[in-house]
Amino acid sequence: MNTRTHPLLVAFAVLTFLFLVGPLVIIIGTSLSDTAFLTFPPEGLTLHWYQNIFEISAFRRTIMTSFALAVGGTAISMMIGVPAAYALARYRVELPKFLGNVYVLPILIPEIVLGFSLMKSVAIGAGLPIMTSLLLGHALLVLPYCVRVVGASLNAFDFSIEDAAVSLGCPRWKAFFTIVLPNVKAGIIAGFILAFITSLNDVSVSIFLTGPGVSTLPIQLLAHMEQFFDPTIASVSVLLMFVTVGVMAIVERTLGLTFLTK
Repeated sequence: MNTRTHPLLVAFAVLTFLFLVGPLVIIIGTSLSDTAFLTFPPEGLTLHWYQNIFEISAFRRTIMTSFALAVGGTAISMMIGVPAAYALARYRVELPKFLGNVYVLPILIPEIVLGFSLMKSVAIGAGLPIMTSLLLGHALLVLPYCVRVVGASLNAFDFSIEDAAVSLGCPRWKAFFTIVLPNVKAGIIAGFILAFITSLNDVSVSIFLTGPGVSTLPIQLLAHMEQFFDPTIASVSVLLMFVTVGVMAIVERTLGLTFLTK
C-alpha cells in the first residue's frame, strides 16, 4: 500500500533545509558582490575579493599559521590520545572509570575559561613563546576528539588477537603497531580530521594565546571586520567552509559519515 507524506512534514523539511542552507547561500553570494561593502543580493559578480585574500599579507601569514597549528596540534593530540584510548579500552576493568572523563574535560569546560586558564598557566605562568602556547592550547582543545573517536574503534577491537600474537613470540610493542593500529586506522583518520577542523576554526582559545606578530586566521578575520566591512570577510568564510566540506567529503569517500556516529 502506497503511503503519502503529510504536506506539513514536507513543508517542515523544506523550511529546515532553507534554515541550514540559506545562510551559506547568503555568504557565497555576498563574497561575489561587486560592491565595496557587504550586501545581498550581490550587485554584480566578481572574484576580486577572493584574490584580495592573498594580496593582504596578514591573511597570507595567518592562513599558514592556522594550518601549521591545526596540523601540529592535532599531531600532538594524536600522540597522546591514541595511547590513552588504547589504555582505556585495553585495561577498562583495571583503570578507574572516572579516568575516561578526564580526557573530555576540554570540551566540557567553556572554551573561554579554558583559554584564560591556558593564558595564565602556560603563556604567562610558564613564560612559553606565543607559538608554543598556541600549539599546546590547540593540542589540549582537540584531545577529547582523538581519545573518543579512536576509543570507539578500540572498544570494538578484539584484543585476543593481540594476545595471540604476543603468545606466539611477538613483542607487545610490535603487536601494537602491526596488529592493533592497522585495525583501528579508520578511527585514527576520523579523529585526526575532526581534531584538524576544530583546531582550524578555533577562536575562543586562540584569542587568549595570540600576541604581537602571531595570530590565526579566524582572529585575523575578526580584526579585519573591525576596520573594514568589505566582502573579503565573506570570501575567507567561504574558503573555510569549502575546506571543511572537502575534508568531510574525504571522510565520506574513505570511511563513511556513519562511522563518525559510533
